[in-house]
Amino acid sequence: MPRSQLGVEANASQINLFFSQKQNDALLNSAEWNGYNQMNQPDETTEQASVEQPDAWDQLEQIVAAGDPDAAHSFLKELPPGEDARIMAQLSETEQHEFIALLDDENAARLMESLPELQAGQLLSTLPAEQAAHIFDEMNSDEQVDLLDQLSEAQSEAILEEMDPEEAENVRFLSKYNRLSAGGLMITELLSFQETETVDDVVADLRKNAEKYAEYNVQYIYVINADLQLMGVLRLRDLLMAPPGRKLSKMMIANPHSFPDVTPLQDLLHFFDAHPLFGLPVVDENKVLVGVVRREDVEAASEELAGKTFLRFAGIMGGEELRSLPLKTRSARRLSWLSINILLNIVAASIIAMYEETLESVIALAVFLPIVSDMSGCSGNQAIAVSTRELVLGVIRPSDWLHVFRKEFALGLVNGFALGLLLGAVAYIWKGNPYLGLVIGGALGLNTLMAVCLGALIPLLLKGFKLDPALASGPILTTLTDMCGFFLVLSFAQALLPWLI
Repeated sequence: MPRSQLGVEANASQINLFFSQKQNDALLNSAEWNGYNQMNQPDETTEQASVEQPDAWDQLEQIVAAGDPDAAHSFLKELPPGEDARIMAQLSETEQHEFIALLDDENAARLMESLPELQAGQLLSTLPAEQAAHIFDEMNSDEQVDLLDQLSEAQSEAILEEMDPEEAENVRFLSKYNRLSAGGLMITELLSFQETETVDDVVADLRKNAEKYAEYNVQYIYVINADLQLMGVLRLRDLLMAPPGRKLSKMMIANPHSFPDVTPLQDLLHFFDAHPLFGLPVVDENKVLVGVVRREDVEAASEELAGKTFLRFAGIMGGEELRSLPLKTRSARRLSWLSINILLNIVAASIIAMYEETLESVIALAVFLPIVSDMSGCSGNQAIAVSTRELVLGVIRPSDWLHVFRKEFALGLVNGFALGLLLGAVAYIWKGNPYLGLVIGGALGLNTLMAVCLGALIPLLLKGFKLDPALASGPILTTLTDMCGFFLVLSFAQALLPWLI
């Protein structure tokens, strides 16, 4: 948004509406801290039932066929939360275009914001640039940038060329930030006034530009100086109760806390976890006010990052995947992981080939080989999950490997002994041979110890080399636990072969 949009407008009833809305709080200096902490977060809205009407699909087909905009708006408004994404995913590309065409720009924008970013990006990429630009103009600034990231550079530029010049300039400004930083998560729809202005000036601006800022969802205005630097924050409630000619500099809460625009997501999460606030102002390196980062956007970004990490653990390359993506894209993403796993499994299987004669002599070993491998892998993956999570939270760093090793070594000893004793007992009871129980139990115990220690250290090692722990830790650990598990079982069995036959 241009700086001229950083003002407020409303008549008395509109100002009351501002008070009822949830929005940007500022963390104040110590003198005002207690007052701010009394702000309570809004109650969760009652979750609606996600039961779809039996004739919903027929209704949608009739609405699209009839080309009825009013019916399309009512249909979308009555859908339970989350159903819009499912319905749009079931429609063909032609039907999606026809349905979007029935909505006005504002409702189309709300629909896009409710869809997963990948799904919304797919839909926008198929729309004419002019139509997509009109929808973009109705979105919040942070949503605009997020969706443009889903499009190709050519598609993004085509949409920006069709957008309102001021909106396009603002989007380009926000695009320069890392998405997982305060600058990348902030919104620029905020309200700011010069410190030399008076209460009369602010109220006049509220009334003059009421329509322009009707969708702003705020409770605070920010006070800036002639250089646009953040000087203070002011509650709208205090503004209404102040004498008309009083200057903002005399009533603002000075030196509020703020985030530098390069603040990483983790620091934002830590702050909002410790402070029950809705948002904080964001400033650049010159202390110029550039936006506001909201708690809800920080939490949404954290959830998105966790989802991508989960996908990488599961072997889905290239980010989020929906079944509406082209078959070629989905296949390539999955095969890139599976083909690597083939090579790693061949390496692990080579251990078995080395002890083929031992395995033929004691065929019961074949039953326990996958059990030893799988149980050790599960233990190692638990350690990977804890290390990866602690790295994300900033609890540990790669340099803390010795501390991590000590902790996991003790855990590996206990769990390895317990699991080895249990599986060894099963082998003994099944075959009545204590040496078989010793081989299987001992192999599982040692392999569990090794897997836990490696699982804890591999993410730290990869992080130290600037690699993604979530992407590479699993395959590395699986290969190592399989190789060691097979080796331990078969080498122990070979050493005790006379007592096993």
